[in-house]
Amino acid sequence: MSLLSKTVGEVVRDWAKALPEQGAYVYPEHGIRRTYEEFDRETDELAKAFIGMGIQRGEHIAIWSDNKPQWLLSQFATGKMGAVLVTVNTNYQANELEYLLKQSDATTLILDEGFKGTCYIDIIRSICPELMDSKGGVVTTEKLPKLKRVILMSNREESGIYKWSEFLAHAEGITDEELTEREKSLSPDDVINIQYTSGTTGFPKGVMLTHNNIVNNAKIIGDFMKLTEKDRLCIPVPFFHCFGAVLSNLAAVTHGSTMVILEQFDALRVLEAVQDEKCTALNGVPTMFIAELNHPDFKKFDTSTLRTGIMAGSTCPIEVMKQVIHDMGADEITICYGQTEASPVITQTQTDDPIEKRVSTVGKPHPFVEVKIIDPLTGDEMPVGSPGELCTRGYHVMKGYYNNAEATREAIDEDGWLRTGDIAVMDEDGYIDITGRIKDVIIRGGENIYPREVEEFLYKHPGISDVQIVGVPDPKYGEELMAWIIPKKGAAIDEEAVRSFCQGNISYHKIPRYIKFIDEYPMTASGKIQKFKLREMSIAESLSHQM
Repeated sequence: MSLLSKTVGEVVRDWAKALPEQGAYVYPEHGIRRTYEEFDRETDELAKAFIGMGIQRGEHIAIWSDNKPQWLLSQFATGKMGAVLVTVNTNYQANELEYLLKQSDATTLILDEGFKGTCYIDIIRSICPELMDSKGGVVTTEKLPKLKRVILMSNREESGIYKWSEFLAHAEGITDEELTEREKSLSPDDVINIQYTSGTTGFPKGVMLTHNNIVNNAKIIGDFMKLTEKDRLCIPVPFFHCFGAVLSNLAAVTHGSTMVILEQFDALRVLEAVQDEKCTALNGVPTMFIAELNHPDFKKFDTSTLRTGIMAGSTCPIEVMKQVIHDMGADEITICYGQTEASPVITQTQTDDPIEKRVSTVGKPHPFVEVKIIDPLTGDEMPVGSPGELCTRGYHVMKGYYNNAEATREAIDEDGWLRTGDIAVMDEDGYIDITGRIKDVIIRGGENIYPREVEEFLYKHPGISDVQIVGVPDPKYGEELMAWIIPKKGAAIDEEAVRSFCQGNISYHKIPRYIKFIDEYPMTASGKIQKFKLREMSIAESLSHQM
């Protein structure tokens, strides 16, 4: 095995030549089906439209929508003409969008009309009121001096904003030769994506990723899943996140597989897509798999075509993993661990790993990836079996944070090691277990408690659908544990039942002092649980108990 030296655009073009009639993508909700030859042609036209608008290699294009076809095509079209795609969280509101557009120096914004009741057009107009007086899609605004143009993913008439058809018309003046010349000017080492960290903690930072970063990461991810052109990957995870753009779209395309895409996650639609499209692979964060498994109609659907997939994005509960293998039939499901700064995958389980390793670890480091576990205070490497901070080095490490040299220096040391901030333990076979974030460790009376351990135990309770453990301040012990539990539908469960389940099974100091039942967790748009918000809620809750 060796690393590829290809651009994102070349990956599409290669499959269009090798298997032109192979299915590239399907949108089952809209009846859209495209072969790799058609996909290649569509992305060529879009690349020409970008060039026709005057967008240069290295210019930043922000894109703001759910998993629309225009998003997918823009991802690979920018890969052909060299603009940098800046991904925008679908949940963003005015302040967050303004920050991202300003911080990223985006010259172009592509946006959908809205998302889940939020009108994106109203938001961009509130930030750039000058749009109302602009001609075409050309923008001049003091607040965002770099922003030049706004493009809508539909043909709705909006003053100052290009309709999608108007945008596409810019391709007409660009020849195949001009597109080829632009492609030849690109290097696999060029930055092609700026992915903003999801902001579960702190302010989002723009992670600069190159063609080499994401093409190779995606290729290895798919290799670990044993993807081929015969596979059909169901993608309900958001494109703006690495899980959608790299682990899903690009992993499929680097293997000539078919993408079966849902614009937004809905458990019922996922089950329908898996059955009707005969998907062999399914990606999702644990909360998505939990929703699918617990759907009242789950047993009515035939998921027997499933073979593999990825569960990632947050800690994967062992009990849920077992259900996915046994009840869904995805007996070659893999777990990935990583972060945006690492393109994103660092470790992954393999389809033929022993079952106990596949349900209790995040696998071994990828090929061409170095990993070490250090004492976060001294920097000394930790012995096998001892927890410490996971650090990684290799082709996959980001180029840096955009316009943030200080944060880049804090994240990557002089020798190229990226500090993840995650606590990990490596066993004697080289498998890694992630026990939590450094800042998530709960210290109760001098004892270090890792939330993951307590969560995994509580998942075994038959009445618990999901559980999150956070630490709250305590005047006596320094910190105490609080459990936020989503009960299974119809389950008769209360605080006393949870504590009784713990007693005699886990150490007394690990039994949550506070237990709260909840219908859903505060989430990022990519499906990550926002523990910092749970922690804020927990502090307020514990204070009311202490009064």
